[in-house]
Amino acid sequence: MIPMINTLVLFMLFLSRQASGKTNSENAGMELLKDEIIAMDNLLFDFAFNQCDAALFKKIISDDIEFYDDRYGLNIANGDKIKAIVEKYSRPEKLVRKLNSCTIDKLGDFGAVQVGEHTFYNNDIPQGTGKFIHIWERKGNEWKLKRIVSYEHKPF
Repeated sequence: MIPMINTLVLFMLFLSRQASGKTNSENAGMELLKDEIIAMDNLLFDFAFNQCDAALFKKIISDDIEFYDDRYGLNIANGDKIKAIVEKYSRPEKLVRKLNSCTIDKLGDFGAVQVGEHTFYNNDIPQGTGKFIHIWERKGNEWKLKRIVSYEHKPF
């Protein structure tokens, strides 16, 4: 009976080590995913949006982007143009976006979902906040922003 218990204990220890190894690997994978999506978010907003870099913006978004917004409704890319971006570029004041918080989760083999909140500033004065959902698609080694849902915009 004792050898059977010893064998059972050893087997359980082996299984727990295997489970913790998988968990560590999964955690490392999620951290890498989060780092990649945060880097893409920085490219999208800190450079493409805030600095009005249309070429970079076009490179980051998918050709079949859909942008759902509580102010504009559905925006589908029309050539290189999305209504909200065109409106932003035509403003004389400096409109920038800063990320307040977000969570990132894997979407199977497709990509990732980013859910968060951001604040928009006009000439460094906070104008309002909004929430967003971004669906990111991994294409090879690149990320493309596939879907945007922007909602609960509130002025300060």
